[in-house]
Amino acid sequence: MTSARRVAVIGAGPAGLAAGKALRDAGADAVLYERGDRPGGLWARGSGQSPAYASLHLNTSKGRTEFADFPMPRHWPDYPSADMVAGYLADYAERFGVVPHIRFNSPVASVERDGRWTVTTESGDAERYDAVVVANGHNWDPRWPDPAPPGDFAGARMHAHGYRDAEVFRGKRVLVVGMGNSAMDIAVDASHVACGPVLLSARRGVHIVPKYLFGRPSDATGGALAALPWRIRQRVAETMLRLAVGRPQDYGLPAPSGGLFQNHPTISDTILHRLTHGEVEARPGIRRFDGGEVVFTDGTADPVDLVVWATGYRVSIPFLSRDLVGDDPERLPLFKRVFHLDDPSLAFVGLMQSTGAALPIVEAQAKLAAAYFSGAYALPAPAERRRDTARALRAATARWGDRRPMMRVDFDRYVADLPRELAAGRARLVRGGAPPFTPAHREETAA
Repeated sequence: MTSARRVAVIGAGPAGLAAGKALRDAGADAVLYERGDRPGGLWARGSGQSPAYASLHLNTSKGRTEFADFPMPRHWPDYPSADMVAGYLADYAERFGVVPHIRFNSPVASVERDGRWTVTTESGDAERYDAVVVANGHNWDPRWPDPAPPGDFAGARMHAHGYRDAEVFRGKRVLVVGMGNSAMDIAVDASHVACGPVLLSARRGVHIVPKYLFGRPSDATGGALAALPWRIRQRVAETMLRLAVGRPQDYGLPAPSGGLFQNHPTISDTILHRLTHGEVEARPGIRRFDGGEVVFTDGTADPVDLVVWATGYRVSIPFLSRDLVGDDPERLPLFKRVFHLDDPSLAFVGLMQSTGAALPIVEAQAKLAAAYFSGAYALPAPAERRRDTARALRAATARWGDRRPMMRVDFDRYVADLPRELAAGRARLVRGGAPPFTPAHREETAA
């Protein structure tokens, strides 16, 4: 670098911290804007911003979750708690000198492009930057059922985002709606204190993978198959899973709506145990509410005091205009899931949905973005970036269908692909056929 580039990073969760470290390593002047009062984002329990509940643990093993540049302690359990992960992220930020560059309690109101980028906080402070990295996460804006089931419900409702500990369920008849990791965790927690069995409702099923298969963390077992084409990996893994734990239907749950490695599985050792002991009971989707009862699509009805909607999150980037992210950020095309196609001085770290852990992915994305902003990596031509992005979307749609295909990445393939792209971009610089990043420069959209 001949001069330091100023780069704003929006968020100081895992993605923002990885971006801050990578930018500092590359010599950039990085400023991180964080809504909360400490690093760690959604993992930082007690910050007032985190949805992490008391029983939350990693659903991916530490060896497959840790940053390559900062391994988790070897003496830790394979699946650390949320508090351990929060401490790990805080230690990462301290170890690599990121903390002094974080502006805490600084929610961003707008990010606008006018020659350079202007970042304005909700308090009205505004500063100018050469580039922006969006790392605000996408598990903070609760997705409620839309449309909601018809009828009037006399009980209480809450979203899984607001859950902290099981006391809220004590003595109540509880219905949890959803089949993801949070739904299963919450149903298990509630089953220890609720009145009667906890009901677990879902319109479609998922594969349920225990945390250990054949004595090893299950994601490590899957990682051993990474060199195989995903269809073959799917058949092998589904066979192993069926031999180890059976099918979800064997436990009264709906059949998975897609194959393993297509729809995201739920990772849980405990939900099947609670189902087999009658402490959790499966129900189909909700047809309607009827006062104090919930009527299901099979015609059965149960009295319920509290409904927990574990229905996921919307992708929200409220500080960027529709001109930049379109009507639906889930469909935003990005080169290598990092660079905006029209203006690569706007990069994204963490705007993806992985088949595995997130931290190794955001670390690789951050290094790619930092290399570009430091002038150490050149992007391919705009037309090639668009062709590559279109190819990736076609492949993702063929594998995952219409459920967020633009955001989907295969963990092992993607983590291997980004270093190859980084090496290719450095070769472009050597050949002199591609321009490096230039501050305050806007590339024209390819025809």
